[in-house]
Amino acid sequence: MDKKGYEKNLAQQRKEKDSFFKHHPHSPIPFDKRDRFKGLNYYPIDSSMIFTAELQEHEKKEIITIGDNKGQDQKYLRWGAFQFEINGDMVTLQAYKREKSEESLWLPFKDQTNGKETYGAGRYIDLSGINEMEGKWIVDFNQAYNPFCAYSENYVCPFIPPENWLNIEIKAGEKDFSHLF
Repeated sequence: MDKKGYEKNLAQQRKEKDSFFKHHPHSPIPFDKRDRFKGLNYYPIDSSMIFTAELQEHEKKEIITIGDNKGQDQKYLRWGAFQFEINGDMVTLQAYKREKSEESLWLPFKDQTNGKETYGAGRYIDLSGINEMEGKWIVDFNQAYNPFCAYSENYVCPFIPPENWLNIEIKAGEKDFSHLF
């Protein structure tokens, strides 16, 4: 897809997400605050924050325990790692699955924008099988989003494992939400 087509597609996805957040019964926005909801806040789309990376699948799929915002533990398979360069810094992010049979990967991360410009606990990227291309995946930080627990205490969200805490800024994807209410 060309740059203009990509930007149009992403803008449409964001518009649909705003509509879901404002109107859908399963929206994480508390019902009494939806009338004031004006839409999510995003960084400008940045094509330099899209990476084609090979998944370095771990030979042994270690089960790790990740705590969540409700004080419970959740189990994930540490599936593999992505490695790429962002603004001159080499970064490695671990990708996880809940179960072996899942085709998608969960890529949670924290970066130096957390608590300033983005949600303090970190953001997520979901990678589905359709992102896989010739043995490589498209890791698009423009798709980074806040977990639902950022908007409501009614949701349970796993914390970001420390191995995915980055010492750089990722100025792409969803920003903080304080302006929403």
